[in-house]
Amino acid sequence: MSSVTGSESTINAFVDAIHPSFDYLLSCTAFSACLFTLLVVLFAFSTKESRRRVVFRLNVFAICLTLILGILTGLSNGKAITDPFDQVSKNVYIATAAFAVIPPLLYDSILLSRLFALYPVSSTPPATLLKIFAFPFCVKCARIVVISVGLSNYVRSGLNTSSLVQDQLATWFRNPMPIAEWSMQVADNLYSVSLFLYNLHVRTAPVHRSEHAHPTSGIADRIRQIFYISVANFVFPLMFNIAQIVSVTTDHSPTTGAVLVLINNYVTVMGVLCATLWFSGTEWVRAHNQPQSEDSFPLNAKLGRMHGASGKSGDDILVIGGRSLGGDTTNSDVGLMKGSDRRTAPARDGNHSSV
Repeated sequence: MSSVTGSESTINAFVDAIHPSFDYLLSCTAFSACLFTLLVVLFAFSTKESRRRVVFRLNVFAICLTLILGILTGLSNGKAITDPFDQVSKNVYIATAAFAVIPPLLYDSILLSRLFALYPVSSTPPATLLKIFAFPFCVKCARIVVISVGLSNYVRSGLNTSSLVQDQLATWFRNPMPIAEWSMQVADNLYSVSLFLYNLHVRTAPVHRSEHAHPTSGIADRIRQIFYISVANFVFPLMFNIAQIVSVTTDHSPTTGAVLVLINNYVTVMGVLCATLWFSGTEWVRAHNQPQSEDSFPLNAKLGRMHGASGKSGDDILVIGGRSLGGDTTNSDVGLMKGSDRRTAPARDGNHSSV
């Protein structure tokens, strides 16, 4: 009887020991499979024009980083399950932690790049750019410092993988480094998304008024979709950020918090990727259904301000893709003419900004 009890205790102890690694491995495997599928779909719907854009390349780079995170997590935790007495090297374990905490800076920067669609560098005064991007730049610099100090302390905390795991268990609860990083991440994303949505609303108000007068173009529906995608890009990562902060301040075990960190990486990348897929899919359909209708809405949503043909500041035009809406409808060279169907020709500028 005692031998049976001893065997059950040994099995239970082994299961308890590998349970966190199993959770990490299961989460990364499922989300990596979904992300790889989305990557294939992204290339399938992309065109030569879209693949040349910086946003597209940044998205592919972000996906590759996340897939590397999945590979390293699978390697580290798979080894811990199959051979718990001979785990991966310290360098591999540290690389796994680094790929879990550093790439979110890049993902947030991709989301921040949407502001350049509203404030093009070539036409926006430097003072305005400084006012807009000073806060997120300072926040990102502070996040870099916090992540660097935290990883440096983590690397020095143990001589091998086992000691790093034990240190993680001991220092997780109410650790100020992850709390500071995730709090700044919330503030960073909140600023970027709020500014983007506010400017999107202000600058597209003439489009909504024009849509009521000419309800055939469907531009308002596309702008509404951009709004929903932008909100989703922010809401879901925000929920996981808050859950991470709650976990680190209330749970002594890092298992739940580490799973949330892994899932948040995937959810953030998938949010950015889904926005790109929407635009790439629209462009793919447009490229395979030529000739394009005059009233179609180009996917590159070039939202901005430019001056009218007269060069006066009062002749500002709202540019959305290749269509423009003039603030002064008396100018015959720009905008939608009052009581007329005349529209400006599509813009020939090749430097498009994807949202």
